[in-house]
Amino acid sequence: MTDTPQVAAARIEVERSRARLMTTAHELQHRISPGTLARDAWQGARSKGADLAEDAVDAVRARPVATGGAVAAVALFLARHPLMDLAGKAWGGMSGKRRKTTTSNTRNTETIE
Repeated sequence: MTDTPQVAAARIEVERSRARLMTTAHELQHRISPGTLARDAWQGARSKGADLAEDAVDAVRARPVATGGAVAAVALFLARHPLMDLAGKAWGGMSGKRRKTTTSNTRNTETIE
């Protein structure tokens, strides 16, 4: 049985279409592989981080005093508990040494030395 020219042309076109479909499937398989996805995500994050760092440097250059104040405020906020403990110890140590209470039979008096 021989094919007509139209059927032969259709078979050839089917084979070409099948080859294109397989090529596309292999490309998609490569693009969605975990390694490729992880690499692309890492490159995107690295690029975004570089952009943010560049913007931060530009902001610091534009307003160095305001930036220094903001950094100092954040540092004080983060260190507030240790600073309050230190201040309490310093204040408690000073006031404990300076005050002495004496008692007499008739009244309580407080003297500061």
